[in-house]
Amino acid sequence: MKDTDTAIPRTLPIQSATFTNEVNAEIRRAAATGIYDIRGGGAKRRVPNFDDLLFLGASVSRYPLEGYRERCDTSVTLGTRFAGNPIELDIPITIAGMSFGALSGPAKEALGRGASAAGTSTTTGDGGMTPEERRHSSKLVYQYLPSRYGMNPNDLRQADAIEVVVGQGAKPGGGGMLLGQKISDRVAEMRTLPTGIDQRSACRHPDWTGPDDLEIKILELREITDWSVPIYVKVGATRPYYDTALAVKAGADVVVMDGMQGGTAATQDVFIEHVGLPTLACIRPAVHALQDLDVHREVQLVVSGGIRSGADVAKALALGADAVAIGTAALIAMGDNDPKWEAEYQKLGSTSGAYDDWHEGRDPAGITTQDPDLAARLDPVEAGRRLRNYLKVMTLEAQTVARACGHNHLRNFEAEDLCALTMEAAAMAQVPLAGTDWYPGKGGF
Repeated sequence: MKDTDTAIPRTLPIQSATFTNEVNAEIRRAAATGIYDIRGGGAKRRVPNFDDLLFLGASVSRYPLEGYRERCDTSVTLGTRFAGNPIELDIPITIAGMSFGALSGPAKEALGRGASAAGTSTTTGDGGMTPEERRHSSKLVYQYLPSRYGMNPNDLRQADAIEVVVGQGAKPGGGGMLLGQKISDRVAEMRTLPTGIDQRSACRHPDWTGPDDLEIKILELREITDWSVPIYVKVGATRPYYDTALAVKAGADVVVMDGMQGGTAATQDVFIEHVGLPTLACIRPAVHALQDLDVHREVQLVVSGGIRSGADVAKALALGADAVAIGTAALIAMGDNDPKWEAEYQKLGSTSGAYDDWHEGRDPAGITTQDPDLAARLDPVEAGRRLRNYLKVMTLEAQTVARACGHNHLRNFEAEDLCALTMEAAAMAQVPLAGTDWYPGKGGF
């Protein structure tokens, strides 16, 4: 047999790590349509997150608390700096702003029911306040956004707090979108828009361009509400130290810091995946800004963006936050992305675990839609009950971890309770790498 007759096995070609199937598919889609990709949800890329941190439970150097015999309190007060009536919450988990328009009427009602049953607050989102939402929310935060959709002084005076939205974690520096399919007659009336026409929100407030103007706006809102309700300022996580410091100097009672894992009803995919900081990376700089201004705990810090469990809540509090806000997780708890609708998600070209075309208004679960037949599928009472249960479980999980670390209140968590599993997480959270007393940037080893 000649050497040339010997069969040489061929290896399969290796796919490019740069031009993956997903990247190639997006290039082809862009080439075919000439339109950038718009979607909802949050970032899908893997970034350092709360899973990269672990708690150091108590043993000899610190004693744990007995779970069935020793209390672990969960209450938090937001707005203690200037507001005459701060918000008293039973738990440090709030519901983030999600608009009527992005969500159905029954979904907004369910959010109010669930939050109220759990003793916490919910938030209006873009598009104004609905009577159902106000009626079923014991504590309602009114979002004051660049669009000014639905904004009027009467609703401001009905709110328990006002949140001035400067930016969101999924799209810092950009505005949201609401496709015409979701602009029903009622949505159009509330937003003073034509029915069925695509809408794009402004990326900045029309009447101010910087921190000095923000101070004037906050004073205006305080005068409208007789200085009674807390004023929050919400920013997307990009420059957390300076944005927090400027919000404080402008007179904010509460700073809401929204990381890039935060969801959105719809924006450009390039925003969701390539703009902003991971939630884990924005907490410590914001806390340092509050500490440097000597207002840490006087001005409360609420962290949002990818919070999923009681462990996430506990880790955010340990890094210096006073409370957290959830959005996507609340929708899932109420029934969104439920596998029972898988056949219908498949018909939409998606799957229950990855559905992010909320902006198109065909959500089989009846949550992110304005279609009356689909919206009728959601029972707001049952969905509210599910949300209450979820909030209860998150709180119990956070209490369990707190007791294990020797704390009798969730506010007593501290960074010393944590260690990091990766160098990236250690640097971002500024807690020691597991097994050491060092993190990148601290110096020494």
